[in-house]
Amino acid sequence: MKRKLLFLLLPLVTGSLYAQDTETEEKEEVRVYGGFESNIQWYLNDSGRGIEHPSTPLRSNNYFLTNYQYGRFTAGFQIEAYEDNGLLNYNPGFKGGGVGTYYLNYKTEKLELTAGYFYEQFGSGLLLRAWEDRALGINTALRGGRVLFRPSDNVRLTALFGQQRTGFDVSEGRIYGFDSDINLNSLFKFEQSDLSFGVSYVGRYEKVTIPDPNFDELTNAFAGRINFIHNSFYISGEYNYKQKDAILDVQNRINNDFVKPGNAILLNFGYTGTGLGIDATVRRMENMSFLSEREPTFVDATSSSLNFNDKVLNFVPALTKQHHSNLANIYVFQAQGKVDFIDQPIMKAGETGGQIDIFYEFAKETALGGKYGTKIALNASSWYNLPGQYRFTPADYETNLFGVGEKYFSDYNLEIKKRLSETLLTNFYYINQYYNTQWLQGGEEVNSNIVTGEVVYNFDTTKSVRVEAEHMWADADRKNWAGGTVELNLNDKYSFYVWDIYNYGNDDSAKQTHYYNVGGAYRYGATRMALNYGRQRGGLVCVGGVCRFVPESTGFTVSLSTAF
Repeated sequence: MKRKLLFLLLPLVTGSLYAQDTETEEKEEVRVYGGFESNIQWYLNDSGRGIEHPSTPLRSNNYFLTNYQYGRFTAGFQIEAYEDNGLLNYNPGFKGGGVGTYYLNYKTEKLELTAGYFYEQFGSGLLLRAWEDRALGINTALRGGRVLFRPSDNVRLTALFGQQRTGFDVSEGRIYGFDSDINLNSLFKFEQSDLSFGVSYVGRYEKVTIPDPNFDELTNAFAGRINFIHNSFYISGEYNYKQKDAILDVQNRINNDFVKPGNAILLNFGYTGTGLGIDATVRRMENMSFLSEREPTFVDATSSSLNFNDKVLNFVPALTKQHHSNLANIYVFQAQGKVDFIDQPIMKAGETGGQIDIFYEFAKETALGGKYGTKIALNASSWYNLPGQYRFTPADYETNLFGVGEKYFSDYNLEIKKRLSETLLTNFYYINQYYNTQWLQGGEEVNSNIVTGEVVYNFDTTKSVRVEAEHMWADADRKNWAGGTVELNLNDKYSFYVWDIYNYGNDDSAKQTHYYNVGGAYRYGATRMALNYGRQRGGLVCVGGVCRFVPESTGFTVSLSTAF
């Protein structure tokens, strides 16, 4: 009870500190800034779906971050409380309360030193990304030390050492890293072009306890990248290599007889011009699971730290369209970067595929543009298992560099935005998806087609209403869905919404469920408070291509966030 009371009082304490600091800022040159965030859920019984609330139905995730800056020094800490427990299916390591992270930083024009917890990313993150995403329950900060050195405007060098955060502790693995970013414009005297490159190193040292290991305790990984821009064209490439290491078996235990290296190739190129934009990305990954501890921690017989993106060193998002349609997010793709021998017919070594976006705007006062112009966006993505030879017992594989294997997923979509008047905007979306449920999570393959129509009417500069209707035709699993949304913005402070998606096509009439939600938000300056009630559809929830699984639930949600 004392801990809960302290956390509720933290925003008030911060306000007092900030006021005191404001009065003495000129004398002491101290700046205080940070924020507070609280997400509370009250889970209820739902007899219509046969759901009983958990044993602790009232749960909350709370974060208080404060930073103090004095001259070249900055220090800060983040206090976290998960009371009585964290929200459903968050990392169980986030339990109770305490100091989650802390740091001390010293910075000049050329040198920056950090001790404590810090966040970092090398290149695209395929070797290393330490980051925080509270919506996904991810915080993989490194605790240790980091040095950034900028000998010139064209060179940045980074060296670090640390252990990765897991819950309120750190993992056993020790992480070493070096990264460089070098710009060559001055050397080649480019005026209309930009050329840069970088190299990275990441080492993970973890003591091996099994007898006669066929791999080293220190796993080394290297990467090189290059970026080039000329006028409206750009291209970049990155290659990553991970030294051979033990692969996890079906039980997520080290297999000393199954040892392989890993690699990843990432290419991105495109064009931006008047009215036209093209962006394409190709990625091939093989055995690119990179954890701060080789073996995940088990929560129970069916769940481990991997289910919560815990102890994951690298950043491997799904390179697919991030839809805002509720129905388009039922079958979402998760990147398949690791080796996974599920059973005899399903053996995966990674993924290969790509995504392309094409944007075009028909100019105003043309036949297709009309008075206000018309915007069209095309997107296509397809992802496959790596082609090659696979053997289940004893486990082994040899992949081909080119070609594709079993298809995992595809998403082809069209988006048209058309303004009809100064106050009326319309949007239309068509989405075709293929989801190989058997290879991705077990079940039937699903082909679906989704159509969405949206209308936004602006009463004035601060008042608007948005109405959306959508429908999915699916040939398997839960079959057809229909949905709708109404959102009202009264001004820059108040907003309200109601939406529902209805699984009317389910072959099991008892599971033809409405997933409804109603809520609103209030904003004042840097403070936002939101309240909603409704049903959570079980499945994957994704942010920026990274996902976590959420169970079916019903209840109230209250969110509060503020910055100072």
